Amino acid sequence: MTGPGPATPRVLEALDVSHRFGQLPVLVEVGFHVNDGESVGVVGPNGAGKTTLLNVLSGVIRPDAGRVCFDGVDVTKLAVDRRCRMGVGRAHQVPRPFGGMTVFENALVGATNGRAMRRRAAHQCAMEAIDRCRLSPLANRRAETLGLLDRKRLELARSLATGPRVLLLDEIGGGLTDAEAVELLDTIREIRQEGIAIVWIEHLVHVLVQAIDRLVCFDQGRVLADGDPQVVMSDPVVIDAYLGSAEL
Repeated sequence: MTGPGPATPRVLEALDVSHRFGQLPVLVEVGFHVNDGESVGVVGPNGAGKTTLLNVLSGVIRPDAGRVCFDGVDVTKLAVDRRCRMGVGRAHQVPRPFGGMTVFENALVGATNGRAMRRRAAHQCAMEAIDRCRLSPLANRRAETLGLLDRKRLELARSLATGPRVLLLDEIGGGLTDAEAVELLDTIREIRQEGIAIVWIEHLVHVLVQAIDRLVCFDQGRVLADGDPQVVMSDPVVIDAYLGSAEL
């Protein structure tokens, strides 16, 4: 008889992380992880600490207590750029394209700065990222002229150009119509199939559950539930805290 196989390695995790804004606790001894190649959804009411968690994981915020580890290495004190080059990518709710630059040039910045690639390799990487996000026909368009869906795609492409092992998505579906959200979902599914781990905060739960392996619910800076999406969604504690009033 053989024993259980080796555990899937945790690519990114928060260990007993706490953080305050002034006297307000935003994260309280949070334990959170995403396995290599896994897709994890994060939900919770406004002010639950979801975006703060992503800021801690990406290096925007250094927690007051606890540790952040990437691939088993303590990165708690490392800045955003160091974590990015290690493989932590980030896409924001409000797209932040570099104005006055084309779609291609925006992706190129990700490859050259986030991945420290030389010119020819960076050009190829940028074009591949644009293609993966279905932006090739718009490669020479100025980023600020894009519609919202394409700006969201560009946010993804620029992150992909950094070569992430884990991609942090902060309500990237925000502001989109249902049809646009489904289009973006298709792109994220394809990214997931490439083996990139994903942590996705989203209020559009009916879209989110189509792209995740695990669902984590936050409330008041604490993890309320963590597990199979359908099980978490049916948990009375989660329903009372969030799902009863969420946009399902």
